[in-house]
Amino acid sequence: MTDLFDQPREGGPVWEPSQQHLDRSRLLDFIDAHDLDSYESLLEQADRDPAWYWDAVVDHLELEWFRRYDQVLNLDDGYPWAKWFVNGRYNYVHDAVDKRASGPESGKTAIVWEGDGGEVRSFTFAELAAETDRVAAGLRNLGVGKGDAVGIFMPMLPETAIATLACSKIGAIFAPIFSGYGAEAVANRLQDCNAKVLFTADGFYRRGKQIPMKPTADAAAKLAESVEHLVVYQHTRGEIEWFEPRDVWWQELSGDTPKTEETSSDDPYMIIYTSGTTGRPKGAVHVHAGFPVKAAHDLAFCFDLQDDDTLLWITDLGWMMGPWAIQGTLLNGATLAMFEGTPDYPKPDRMWELTARHNVSVLGVSPTAIRALMNQGDDWPGRHDLSNLRVFGSTGEPWNPWPWLWLFDVVGQRRCPIINYSGGTEISGGIVGCVTIKPQKPCAFTGPVPGMNVDVLNEAGDPVRGEVGELVVKHPWVGMTNGFWRDPDRYLETYWSRFEDTWVHGDWALVDDDGFWYILGRSDDTIKTAGKRVGPAEVESAAVAHPTVREAAAIGVPDELKGEKVVVFAVINDDSDESDELREEIRNLITDHLGRPLRPDAVYFVDDLPKTRNAKIMRRVIKSTYLKQDAGDLSALENPDAVEGIREAR
Repeated sequence: MTDLFDQPREGGPVWEPSQQHLDRSRLLDFIDAHDLDSYESLLEQADRDPAWYWDAVVDHLELEWFRRYDQVLNLDDGYPWAKWFVNGRYNYVHDAVDKRASGPESGKTAIVWEGDGGEVRSFTFAELAAETDRVAAGLRNLGVGKGDAVGIFMPMLPETAIATLACSKIGAIFAPIFSGYGAEAVANRLQDCNAKVLFTADGFYRRGKQIPMKPTADAAAKLAESVEHLVVYQHTRGEIEWFEPRDVWWQELSGDTPKTEETSSDDPYMIIYTSGTTGRPKGAVHVHAGFPVKAAHDLAFCFDLQDDDTLLWITDLGWMMGPWAIQGTLLNGATLAMFEGTPDYPKPDRMWELTARHNVSVLGVSPTAIRALMNQGDDWPGRHDLSNLRVFGSTGEPWNPWPWLWLFDVVGQRRCPIINYSGGTEISGGIVGCVTIKPQKPCAFTGPVPGMNVDVLNEAGDPVRGEVGELVVKHPWVGMTNGFWRDPDRYLETYWSRFEDTWVHGDWALVDDDGFWYILGRSDDTIKTAGKRVGPAEVESAAVAHPTVREAAAIGVPDELKGEKVVVFAVINDDSDESDELREEIRNLITDHLGRPLRPDAVYFVDDLPKTRNAKIMRRVIKSTYLKQDAGDLSALENPDAVEGIREAR
C-alpha cells in the first residue's frame, strides 16, 4: 500500500452524534419500534433473520404493493440466485412518483436542478408525474414495451431522471450510460442489452463551454444495430445532424397516458454496466423490488434522509450513484437536487454556493473533489450559509486523512458527520458505511450497513481482525444483482467461486481494535479514477485499435487528485518507431473510445508484457514493478525478463 491509502487508525473518534442527530434518527425509531435495546442488537437480529429484517424495512418505508408477496425470501436455487418478495407485484414508480402526485405532497418540490451557467429549474411531484407519464406514453408510441431495453446517454438534467422513471413505469429496462463515454463504449452497452431506443441530448455545458453529445450518440447508434430511435432532448440548442424517421425530439413525445405496469418483484428494470478485469463490460441486472428498495433503505438508515431533506450528490447517471440518488431520494419523499456543472466553476466555492442556495441538507462528495477544493484555500466555504447542511456522504474511493479532516473541520465545522459509504454497482448501495447515531473516526466506516452480513476473511477463509483481508458478504440481501445480463457463469465466477455461499467483493478491508472498518483499495485489477471504474480490458482494446500497437496492458496507479490515474504499457510492431507523437496518438485514441475522464496519464513502450503460461497478462506484476514494490511470486510467468522491461520503461 502507498501513503495515499494509509488510514489514521490511531486515536479515538473525532465526532460524536449530537442530541439533534439522535432525536430525529429514523434508525433509532426503527430500533425502538422493534423493541431492540441497541444498534448492535439490530445488526445481530438482521443477521440471524434477514427475512424478518427486510419485511420490517418494507413497512418502515411504507412501500405500497399491487399484490403483497407470499414469502419474503426463497433460497431454493442457492444463495447466488436468492428470490425476494416472492409472488409480489411491485413497481417502484408508484411509490416514487404516482402516490405523491396528488394530495398533500403534490405541490412539494421533487427535483430542483441547476445548470453549469446558473439556470435553475424545478418540478413538483405533480409536475414530475405528468412529465413522466408523457414520456412513458411517447415510448409506448415508439414501440417500447415491458422487457424492452432503452439506453440513457444524457447529462444530469431533470429529464434524465424522468427518462429513468418513464422506462420503469411501462416495465421497460433502462441502461444508464456515462455521459463522457466515447461512441464505441456507448455502442458496446447498447448492443449487449439489445436496446431499441437511446435517450440523449444535443449537448451539455461544462465550465462554460458547450459539449456536443448528439454526434457521439449518432456514431453509437450506427454501431448498435438494435437502436431504432434516438430521443433527443434540446438543451444547448447547438447545431446537430438530424436523421428522419429515426430521431425524435423529447419535447414532441406524446400519447395516451399509460397505467403504471404492475411488474413482478423480480422483474428487471435496469441493467447497469460495470467493468471487470477481463472481457466485455458486465451488465448487472436489477429488479423493481431490489435496487430501489436498497437505495431508499440506505438513505433512510445511513444518511437519515427524511421527507424534509434535500439531497445533492455530484455524480453522473452512468455511475451507480446516479440511479441510486434518483430512486432512493424520491422513494423517501425527499427533494433531489441535480447539478450539471463542476464543483469549482466558475469559482472554487460553486459547490458550497449550490448547497446554500438550494438548502441542501445531505451533500454527497468524492474524495477527489475535496482534494481539489482544499487546495483552493480555507476561506471559500465560509462565504456561504451552510447551516442547513446536516450530513456529508462519500463513496467511490478510499479517503486519505487530510482531505477528510478538511471537509470535517473547515466545511462542516465539526458538526456534520461524513457518512463514508462503500459497496458497488452489483450491491445496489453499501456493504459498509456509517450511521448518524454512532461515533466516527477519520476515513473509517462504522461497520456493515444494516441488513448486510459482512466479514473480513484471510486467504483460508477465516475471519480476521487487525489485519488486511478480503471483504465478503455471508448472506444474500435485498438489492443483490440478479446476475449478469446473459452471462450467469461469469456472475458466479466473479463473486461466488472462492468461498462456499460467500460473496467476495474484491476489496481489501481491515477492522481495527476499536471495531472501525476501513477499505484499502481493490483486490483485483479494476481501475478507479476520480471515483469512476473501468476494466483494463476496455482501455487495452482501445489502445490496440491503433495500427502500430500489438499488445497493451493498462493499470491504475495512485494519484493524489484522482485516487488513481491510468497508465498504459504498449508493445508496438517491429517496424514502428517509438516517439512522443506515437504516444500522443495512442492517448488520443483511448480518449476517443472511452472519453476524456479515462485519458491515460502516460503511455510507455515495452518489448514484452509479463504473462502466465496460459497467456494471461499479469497486471498485478506490472503495477507492483512500476510502483517499485515487491512483485511477489513470479514463478507463474512465462517470460520473467519482461518485468525488467517494465522497470526500465520510464
